[in-house]
This record gives sequence, C-alpha cells and structure tokens, in this order.
Amino acid sequence: MNKESFIEEVTKLGITLDEDKLNKLDKFYKLLIAWNEKINLTTITKEEDVYLKHFYDSLTLIKVIDLTENLKVLDVGTGAGFPGIVLKIVFPNLKITLLDSLAKRINYLNEIIKELELNEIETKCIRVEDYVKEAQEKYDLVVARAVAHLGILIETCIPLVKINAYLIAMKSNVKEELQESNKILKDIKATIIDVNTFNLPYEESIRTLVKIQKKDKTPSKYPRLYGKIKKEYQKK
Repeated sequence: MNKESFIEEVTKLGITLDEDKLNKLDKFYKLLIAWNEKINLTTITKEEDVYLKHFYDSLTLIKVIDLTENLKVLDVGTGAGFPGIVLKIVFPNLKITLLDSLAKRINYLNEIIKELELNEIETKCIRVEDYVKEAQEKYDLVVARAVAHLGILIETCIPLVKINAYLIAMKSNVKEELQESNKILKDIKATIIDVNTFNLPYEESIRTLVKIQKKDKTPSKYPRLYGKIKKEYQKK
C-alpha cells in the first residue's frame, strides 16, 4: 500500500487526512524505522507494509466506534505505538494513554510524542493487571491490538472501562477465543455487542474487531481465568 492508496482506503473509512496529518505519519514511519535499529519494535519495516499493516489497520477501529468524539482512550500493550500514536495523529481530539510494561519501549514512545509534538497523550510503564489498581472505571475506550487471548483482555481490561463504555479487541480470527470467553463475560458484567470481521485491502488477511460493553460495575470478586487461559494460550 503506497501513500496514495493509503489515502484512498482511509477515505473509504470516512477519514479525511490533511497535509499536517500525512506529514506526521510520514515522520512517525521514519522515526519507527530508526528506533527499530536500536530496539525490537516491529518485523514489518517496508514503507508500504507499515502503511497497510500498522497505519491503516490501526484506523479500522473507526468501523465500530466514533473516534471524532472526545474520548479518553487507553491503548493496552501499545508496543511500537499501534494503534495509539496513529489514532492521536489522525484524531487529535482523543485523550490517549499508552500502556506498556517495557521501559525501553516507553522511552521510544516518549520520544515519538516529543518529536511529533503531540498533546494530551501520556505513557505508563506498567502491566495492565497492576494498572487496574489505580485506574478503575477511568476510560471511555480501552483498546488492545494483537495483545493476548480475548478472555485475558476481558478480565484485565474491563475493570478499567467506565460503565456503559467499551473495550475493543483488535484481532485476527477469534472464533475459538469468543467461545472460550463466554463465562468471563457473564462473571465480569460485560457483553459483546459487535464482532466486525473484514479483510485488509490488497493482501486480504483477516481482521476482527470485538466490541465489548461494560454493563455494570465490575464485581470485586469473580472467577479469575487469567492464569488458566494464559497457560493454555501460551501452549498454542
């Protein structure tokens, strides 16, 4: 996906990119590649692949939620800054927290934020299961892209979501994970309200956006599946 086709495809998503946003995305790409030589951020490095598999893919979130609203967003396991940095560039109205447990990635993200002169975006170097202790029901939207088993995401992230707000898991094929997550959804007072499956343009790989709404205050005690699911997930 070259830059022209990127613009064309995001226009189909209902997104208009001005020159400033395009320049920031270009600068972000160059910074990503430079930093990738120092620390392991991504195996996807060709410009056309980054624009498709990272930039465009991050923006597909708009398929299931209105990103033009003034949402307080948490990007869990942001890694190289996807989708969080891309969302902030394209939707500067969003207030974003980038969460990652690795200090060297946080250092990289802080430099990206500085170089791109992004406002109302912060980083947190902490594991999500620990961050829950200080940030319960703080966010309008929690998003996680290719991070963990759906059941783990639901259990660890739903407590961070405001009542009636959303967790969106950005994944590939999740049929099996959806079935395995039914019990934790019931126990944690959350409901899947949308499963949007589509193919990335050009290469046709499968993507799925699972939109989960928190229906009530998270119970202080509920069956914890984290350890069991994590162990089984890591075997695969």
